[in-house]
Amino acid sequence: MPFHISLDGQTDLAARIYRQLREGILDGRLRTGERLPPTRELARELDVSRNTVAVAYERLTAEGFLESHVGRGTFVSADPVARAGRAAPSGAGVRPIARWRSLPAPLGEDRPAPEFDFRVGVPDPALFPLRTWRRLVSQALRPSLLPPSGYADPAGLEALRVAIARHIGVSRSVRAAGEDVLVTQGAQQALDLIGRVLIEPGTRVAVEDPGYPPAERLFTVLGAQVVKVPVDAEGLDVTALVQGTRLIYTTPSHQFPLGTPMSLARRTALLAWAERNGAVIVEDDYDSEFRFSDRPLEPLQSLDRDGRVIYVGSFSKTLLPLLRLGFLVAPASLRPALRQAKQLTDWHGDLVTQTALASFVDEGLLARHVRKATREYAVRRDRILTFLRDVLEVVPSSAGLHLCALADPHATVTVDSVVAEAARAGVAVESLSAYGGTREGLVIGYGLVGSDRIEEGLARLGDCFSAAGMSGKGRSGHFSS
Repeated sequence: MPFHISLDGQTDLAARIYRQLREGILDGRLRTGERLPPTRELARELDVSRNTVAVAYERLTAEGFLESHVGRGTFVSADPVARAGRAAPSGAGVRPIARWRSLPAPLGEDRPAPEFDFRVGVPDPALFPLRTWRRLVSQALRPSLLPPSGYADPAGLEALRVAIARHIGVSRSVRAAGEDVLVTQGAQQALDLIGRVLIEPGTRVAVEDPGYPPAERLFTVLGAQVVKVPVDAEGLDVTALVQGTRLIYTTPSHQFPLGTPMSLARRTALLAWAERNGAVIVEDDYDSEFRFSDRPLEPLQSLDRDGRVIYVGSFSKTLLPLLRLGFLVAPASLRPALRQAKQLTDWHGDLVTQTALASFVDEGLLARHVRKATREYAVRRDRILTFLRDVLEVVPSSAGLHLCALADPHATVTVDSVVAEAARAGVAVESLSAYGGTREGLVIGYGLVGSDRIEEGLARLGDCFSAAGMSGKGRSGHFSS
């Protein structure tokens, strides 16, 4: 790989070459064992004499940074070199606006995986039909399917939008045609696009409490005045909405993180409130395709007669998060602005993945995958339910990839202490307190621990309850808030 060397100025050219090569070795841009260009070749590139380059190479060799092998060339020394690591300019005087400085650091996936991972919202990659997906991606890369200009509609591939509209119409009763759908890079981008076209500095936005932190943070950094609205056994408390609210974010099919569905009466009340107050409702239906009992209630979008609901969905839970595929269904009045926002953000996303997903849906493979995955998740879910009922008050839920259970409000031991004890034992679970609200509880997912290991993981978690001094089921009665 060519290494850039600057020779601004005309004095001591050999010293300039030496210093820049030395810095490249010390800060790791030139790695141990990497071959440098021959002196004649580098001299020609820099328009200097070969002797000038040779002097720099000889000095670096004498100091142990380079080693030369006759007939093979000159290489960065394999001997240990104290890499001082030239620090990049700190930019101490360059700061983001205050809203961005207050956010927690993004979570990376380079941390060691826990032995038993019960974190929420992550599907099992082992269930993903990788061989079938490889075939569809290969087909999508045929020259005849690639757009002539290399660019496409910001709303996404038409075949995929039509396939999504048909799929959610059948599986979730969403009323939509292909033209109503906009394909996004996951549900989070859908929320970002919605915020860009509806939020101005000071716009009042309501979110659920407890709720989904990334949505709250996103609306905050977009300049919104975010108001948390409590959730009870029927869903978001409509009577607690503040006058002047212009955007309401809710997860009515499987409330995150509690898991309760919003009652029909509450859905009707929310739609009526939005119509009276000129508000827009963002309905995030993130994982309700995995259903284990009961017939699903109608989504807000299908009950909406005033064009006030934006329906958001994702394939991160049904397939894989790494595919970065989601969508939104918006009223006609918002679609032009949303398309503009999508184009200004990333133009149109990954067309190869979109083409593969369109075929995956059209061939009935998505529906088949959901059925298969649901059967597997049901086994894991039942085992977790049996475990939780012995120690906590389980919040009723019939869908999704996680369960929530509440602690006795009079308990002397906190759930956070159990979570910490579990982490030390190699078991990852989450505390409800991480998502807000007033009750203590545990949020536990079943996407990443297979049926063959789940009993062992739950046994170890049970030991953590005992070690933390918490045992016995909460006796506070049915979940109410």
